Amino acid sequence: MNNKTNKPEQKTTLNNDTTPRVTGIGGIFFSSKNPKETREWYGKNLGLAIDDYGSPFEFRNANRPDEINYLRWSPFEKGSDYFTPSKKEFMINYRVQNIEGLVKKLKENGVTILDKIETYDYGKFVHIMDPDGNKIELWEPIDSFLTKMGVKTTK
Repeated sequence: MNNKTNKPEQKTTLNNDTTPRVTGIGGIFFSSKNPKETREWYGKNLGLAIDDYGSPFEFRNANRPDEINYLRWSPFEKGSDYFTPSKKEFMINYRVQNIEGLVKKLKENGVTILDKIETYDYGKFVHIMDPDGNKIELWEPIDSFLTKMGVKTTK
């Protein structure tokens, strides 16, 4: 409490942390015999906002509550090479900060980096392999670009 006004003190968190690390889940991708039918089923029965790629989930950033962030849920055609070289039928996308620093750290630790960092309007991406043979997608998002697109989201 603020002693002068008897009101709760407002604490603002300025997150200037640039430590290369995962900050959350950015996407859940999985194989499907019929991705279109699967998307439609989830939209009809579970209320997901569906687009051609699956469903964008909207949430608020814990450190900056006014900022909208996104997670992508997406079924892929069974047998898609998007998960290659993994033999698994799923892939997790992790939201990260300082992707360049993280890739440097991963290389130093002997982690298999599958490609180079690619940059798009909505963020930077790179793929790695974990010790169990799972392909992992790392994404340094630019959420403001997705917000400006004004797509329908699952909330």
